[in-house]
Amino acid sequence: MKKVLFVVTSNDKLGNTGEKTGFWSEEFAAPYYELLDQGIEITIASPLGGQPPIDPKSADPASATEDTKRFDADKTLQEKLKNTHKLSTINQKDYDAVFYPGGHGPLWDLVEDKNSIALIESFYTHNKPVAFVCHAPAVLKNVKVKGEYLVKGKKVTGFTNTEEEAVGLTKVVPFLLEDALTQNGGKFSKGENWQPYAVEDGLLITGQNPASSKLVAGKLLEQLNK
Repeated sequence: MKKVLFVVTSNDKLGNTGEKTGFWSEEFAAPYYELLDQGIEITIASPLGGQPPIDPKSADPASATEDTKRFDADKTLQEKLKNTHKLSTINQKDYDAVFYPGGHGPLWDLVEDKNSIALIESFYTHNKPVAFVCHAPAVLKNVKVKGEYLVKGKKVTGFTNTEEEAVGLTKVVPFLLEDALTQNGGKFSKGENWQPYAVEDGLLITGQNPASSKLVAGKLLEQLNK
C-alpha cells in the first residue's frame, strides 16, 4: 500500500486583520478522497500537531462540493484531524509522496518552517513526488536543492496575483505567491481565474486554485502508480 503524507498549516490568523484563516477544506478533502478511494494510506501532519485550523470561509455552504460534504460527515477523518502528527516527528522514509493543501494559513507558518523546508527537500532528493495546490506552492519559497531554489527553471503554478486581487488580500498576505516563485526562477504559468489548472515538472506538481485540487491529486496518483 502506498503512503502519502498530507501537511497542513497550524496558523489561524489572517495577518493583522483580526480574521481567521487556516487550510481550505476543498483543497484538503478533494485530494484526500481521491487518494483514499484508490487505496492510498494517508497520514496528516502540521507544525504544532493536534487540530489544525480550517479557514471558516471554506466551510461556507456556498463553497460546498460533494467532497466537502463528505468531509463534514466523516467522523473518522475528523478524529484523525484532531490528532495530526507534529511535523518535527515525521521522516520522509515512511512515505511515498507528500501533498500540501492551501488556504492562506501556510503563508505565515509553513513558508518559514524549517521542518517543512527540510522535508520537501528530502522527498525531492529521494525521488519522491511533492505536490501543492493553491496557496501551498508558496511553501516552496525557501526550499533549495544543492544550493539552488527547487523551483528554478521548473514549470509551476499557484494562486495568481489576479486571484489574490479578486479576494482583496494583496495588501494582507506577506508576499504574492506568483511573484515569489517567479523571482526564484520558476516558470510560472496560469489558467483563467478560478478554473482548474495544474502543471507537472518531473516530481513537482502544482495546482492554481481550489478548483485544481482534483487535477493535482490525479497527477500525484499517476506518479504513485508508475
